[in-house]
Amino acid sequence: MRLWPLGRLGALGTCAIAGLAMLAVDGSARAAEAKKTLPYYASISAGRARMRTGPDKTYPASWLYQRADLPVRVIATFKQWRKVEDPDGTQGWMLAALLSERRTAIVRGVQPADMLERPSAGAKLSWRAAPGVVGRLSECGGGWCRLDVRGQAGFVSVDTLWGVEGGERLP
Repeated sequence: MRLWPLGRLGALGTCAIAGLAMLAVDGSARAAEAKKTLPYYASISAGRARMRTGPDKTYPASWLYQRADLPVRVIATFKQWRKVEDPDGTQGWMLAALLSERRTAIVRGVQPADMLERPSAGAKLSWRAAPGVVGRLSECGGGWCRLDVRGQAGFVSVDTLWGVEGGERLP
């Protein structure tokens, strides 16, 4: 039998309690995320994120994404893994830690999207975003979203975006 000095037992006990608290917080965060209605939109938070063919690191990577903020649609969950679909329709599994709840969208189509001062077809043009441009979303409603592309922002019709549904509202 090995004896531990009292100070070390105290430190071990504190570490164990802190570890349990972190598990409880992590578990409650996962539980809250699991309650989300599938499918839902998220974005890639990491500068490099691998999509895999299955929900484990032992599955081969099918894609390497090197574009933080790229929107994805989460279509299934399994423990800390999320099955996602990218804007091109490719599906695979990513670690939940590589995803963010931050809402983003990508301009789709072949024409630039008009970014207007107000959410109205007759509003003054502020910017144009080329197809493939990714921006952060806010203030969505009535078929319009405020899209911010590195500080240049304007209201864009949701018809020209992937990452938001037509009737969706965002605060």
